Amino acid sequence: MQLGTVTPILRTFDEAKTEEFYIGFLGFKVDWQHRFEDNFPLYLQVSFGACVLHLSEHHGDASPGAAVRIQAAGLDAYQQQLQAKDYRFAKPQIEETPWGTREMSIKDPFGNRLVFVEEGQA
Repeated sequence: MQLGTVTPILRTFDEAKTEEFYIGFLGFKVDWQHRFEDNFPLYLQVSFGACVLHLSEHHGDASPGAAVRIQAAGLDAYQQQLQAKDYRFAKPQIEETPWGTREMSIKDPFGNRLVFVEEGQA
């Protein structure tokens, strides 16, 4: 057996806040989006490099408050870029963990936690 790529689905509730946070603040890009009709929930895919996330307003797709760990390189530069945007709802900091990683945790407007993880320097 072989396993492939995992694509997490994160619950969202507001299209404008989703765009502001994931596109405007974090720098992801929209790959595609879908809704069955006007005034129906939005489902979209965003990506940043090799990281792909599905964001869904559909009630049954996911529960708010999920946590996703994202492997990262260049965490210091990314953190500085985010700080420079002066986003009022997140001021991310990098933490050195006892298990040898450097991590930057950010909550989205819907309670989901994105943890950007960089392996420690040897």
